[in-house]
Amino acid sequence: MASAAQQRPSYSEAAVLVAIVFGWFILSSVFAALDGFPTPAAFSDASLVGLMVTELVLGAMALSFLRFRGHALKDLLPAPDWRGAMEGTVLCGAAIIACGVVNALLPSSPGAVDPVARMLAQAKPSLTVALAASVLNGLYEETFLLGYLMRGFASFGASFALGLSVLVRVLYHLYQGPAGAVSIVVFGIMLGVSYWRTRRLWPAVVAHILADIIGLSW
Repeated sequence: MASAAQQRPSYSEAAVLVAIVFGWFILSSVFAALDGFPTPAAFSDASLVGLMVTELVLGAMALSFLRFRGHALKDLLPAPDWRGAMEGTVLCGAAIIACGVVNALLPSSPGAVDPVARMLAQAKPSLTVALAASVLNGLYEETFLLGYLMRGFASFGASFALGLSVLVRVLYHLYQGPAGAVSIVVFGIMLGVSYWRTRRLWPAVVAHILADIIGLSW
């Protein structure tokens, strides 16, 4: 059997994996978009714990599915190291700056819906829960978006692999509204390009974790 680094997932396998990992979140986001982007409930300890439980259950299901399909899980997961942590910190800063620049250059619409800004403004999770949720969410999303999808379809070229990961990322963040979608696209491209150039997942995971911590704490 081919190794995980060489094994290209079939379209059906990728579709099942995306459905397991992101299906519920995509469905919820689509309904939010169709409903005019209502402001989601503010993050709280209870909601973040619920999110962590959901991601743990779905993540275990997804990893079990991939193991059944012959993937070596140790090759899909990030390998933590201090160098990668420092690179991830720089990557996070660069991505935040890029998002700010792009949003500043786009024309602003008076009264534009920005549900995520309202949601974060009202968020009051404890620091411990915010840290735990940020770590798990960063690991969860980047493992499957970059470690599986982008890596798996790398043989189709950078544009296809990166575009696929960004598309899925945007679909389950639709609830954040148009302004949020722009930031998600920019952030996803920055992390995806970093992963494509280095083939190292840990810096992208660290960047995502730090971005979540900043969003939940400030």
